[in-house]
Formats: sequence, C-alpha cells, structure tokens
Amino acid sequence: MKLDLKTLAGASALALAALAGTASAQDCPRGDLDARFCDADGDLIADVPTDESQLLDPDTLIFAYTPVEDPAVYKTAWSDFLDHMKEVTGKDIVFFPVQNNAAQIEAMRSGRLHISGFNTGSNPLAVNCAGFRPFTIMASKDGHFGYEMEIITHPDSGISTVEDIKGKQLAFSSETSNSGFKAPSAILKGEYDLIAGRDFEPVFSGKHDNTVLGVANKDYDAGAIANSVMQRMIERDVIQPEQVVSIYKSQTFPTTGFGTVYNLKPELQDKIKEAFFSFDWEGSSLQEEFSKSGEEQFIEMNYKDFWDVIRKIDAENGVSYACE
Repeated sequence: MKLDLKTLAGASALALAALAGTASAQDCPRGDLDARFCDADGDLIADVPTDESQLLDPDTLIFAYTPVEDPAVYKTAWSDFLDHMKEVTGKDIVFFPVQNNAAQIEAMRSGRLHISGFNTGSNPLAVNCAGFRPFTIMASKDGHFGYEMEIITHPDSGISTVEDIKGKQLAFSSETSNSGFKAPSAILKGEYDLIAGRDFEPVFSGKHDNTVLGVANKDYDAGAIANSVMQRMIERDVIQPEQVVSIYKSQTFPTTGFGTVYNLKPELQDKIKEAFFSFDWEGSSLQEEFSKSGEEQFIEMNYKDFWDVIRKIDAENGVSYACE
C-alpha cells in the first residue's frame, strides 16, 4: 500500500521554496526522509537547517491537534495551554481546526502549520514528508502513556468474536490512522487471516468519534478505534458504555506525538518545548478534557524509539512514506 500526498490540497510554490531543506543543494544522509531534509545525527527526524536564511521566525504560530473528534471541542480544550504558550514564546498563537490527517500533514509540509499534535499513525508520514520533529506525548501523573486499539461492535450485531467479522462490515477511520486502520489491518491479516474486501466490507468513517458513534447507533456492524477516544466520549455522555461491546484489545501504542516543524529557529523551538514542559495542568481546560482518558502531563519522548512499533506495523502493511 502506498500513502501519498498527490490528492491533497496543493501547496503554493513560494511556501514550498521557503521550506526547502538543507538537502536541496547537497548530498546528506536522510533514510526515509524526503529529499528536502537531512538526518546527519541518525535520529530519523529532519535536522534543523544550519543556513539561517532557511529558518522561520513567524510573528504568529499556528497550532493544530489531530482531528480525532470535533475540532470545536479541542479549540476549547487547548485554550489555556495556548495562552501559556503565548506567554512563554512571546508570539501570537492561532488554533487551526484541521478536518483530517492528510490536510494536517499538508499544512505543515507547505509551511502553514508550525506546532502540531499528529496522531500515532500519522507521525511517520509527518516526520518523513513534512519535517515534523516530535518531542513529547501526554501521560498520566505516574508516567504511564499510550492507548490500545479496540475492535468494537454493538450488542445486536451477531458478532461476539473477531472471527465473526467475516462477511460483515468493519469501519475504519482513515488510512493514516494507526488504531483506526494500520494496526487492525495488520492484526486481522496476521492473526485471523481476515483481509478487507475479501473477507469483510471495509468502510471509512473519517474519524474515531464517527466510528464509535456509528457502531453505537448500529450504522456499522463493527469498528476499529482508539480506546482513549472512546473513553472520553463515554465520560462526556456522548455514548453509553452498554451501546458497544469490545471483542479485541491490542498491545499499548504511543499516543499523539507533539512537536514543531523542522525549520523554526532553534531558540523558538526551545521556547515551544519550554511551554509544553512548564505548563501547569491543574485546573486547566486541558486537564478537564484529557484527564477523562487519564492524561495529565507532558513527558519527553523521541520518535526513533517510541515509534519503532508503529514503523514495524507500517512495514507489515507494505506502507511507504511517499511524499509526492
């Protein structure tokens, strides 16, 4: 399977020129990274340009959170944090309510997005194609982080085991989602010899909350979701626990990775990191929303180690990180 950005919104030539990485005029190690980037230190993410003319220091920073649910919910949830980031960086901060993963990646790739939280499955494509440099994830107070992929159904579906999905309909969220497509596809094929299109009818809901709602309302026979999203929906009384039944729960995966685009000025990237790690969650709008899934702090992480299992799932699925 090949994930590419050909069908995404076209980026302006000027924006792409401004984003041209250190690799444009010289040969450099880059691994799976796009030709615009270098990875001299081998950490699998794009190096910050050494040519100062390629560095960005915008007056207004654009922030986006992965579109797992209604963006309006998260504009409110992130408001206290973004006020804090404004104080730390001295920059105006604008929340960008992206509608899908592909648009989010393309926004960063074209220079219209500076700080972002990309979902688990989108991180490798954002890193390799958009110059995303993730450095933190959310965790519980005791340092636990991550979520599980669950396959859920409704009580009247006639499905009680994973094998019962054969001949039925299974909802995915999007092809860039780890728990909403990549992981369940690999698990269903590798553990159960169930392949989309051959053994069951795949449908795409667009987002995890759409899948959860679709299953709960009996629009889909079953669905693959991130259980952290479902838990927050239950806590907000969007659905009732008895409306869904879980028939599979995966190993724990890393959750949304937060970071910056590679070519912000190093001092600005440091200030942004400071904003994440100095934020006081207690009593904040961020705590109010994310404590519903047990997340109440930011912890340091690195893409090379934390996303190793996700890159292996991509390899199992035959995914290539094509940027054109």
